[in-house]
Amino acid sequence: MKRAFENNISYINIEPDHYKAEKDFSIFFISDIHRRNLYLNWVKSIPSADAVIIGGDLMEKGVPYSRVERNIQILSEIGPVYFVYGNNDEEVDLKKLNHLLRRNNVTILENEVRKIEIEKDHSIWIAGVGDISYKKDDLQEALQAVNTTDPVILVSHEPGIMHKLSKSKKKVDLVLSGHTHGGQVRFFGAGPYEPGSLKKINETYQLISNGFGTTLLPLRLGAKSETHYISLKR
Repeated sequence: MKRAFENNISYINIEPDHYKAEKDFSIFFISDIHRRNLYLNWVKSIPSADAVIIGGDLMEKGVPYSRVERNIQILSEIGPVYFVYGNNDEEVDLKKLNHLLRRNNVTILENEVRKIEIEKDHSIWIAGVGDISYKKDDLQEALQAVNTTDPVILVSHEPGIMHKLSKSKKKVDLVLSGHTHGGQVRFFGAGPYEPGSLKKINETYQLISNGFGTTLLPLRLGAKSETHYISLKR
């Protein structure tokens, strides 16, 4: 049970093919918080980031909204926060959740994209899609505003977005997902899903996180909880 409440960070350097800026672009990625509490003392030990990305399942049924708001406020200490919906987020009062997110200056990316300037003549795009299991994802709409060769980050709660991306004409440099919990409980290396990993498929990096929290039972075995601090480099 102890492993389910660890605060683990993986520090990753990625060199996307289209990244040309001299300055690094940093991302703190966290997904599948579910019922967990974030603590300010731990977050203050994390370097500031250009973007904090929540990859869905910020909460689930029964989680107090006061806890969710506190978690967001703590994450905001690292940098500006971006959010995509997960399947568990879709099961709560969305009107209340949306109001909470906007009140705390969180950018909701539901089939939308934002362009962030890194330095003169160099920017990065962060796009997000709605949850696939609720058929709210629209990859074409999410990427239609991208009109440069600058790097593109796509956030989808479910890793299955890669199947749709393979049919898209838009290039994406990095896909960030969660949802699988890395199987959460693995016996002798076997589980319902593969462990979280970073892979490169053609020109696209795909990062699937084990996630921060748990679902059903507060238990992990062979799939540690994790967050990611990503540095995009030239």
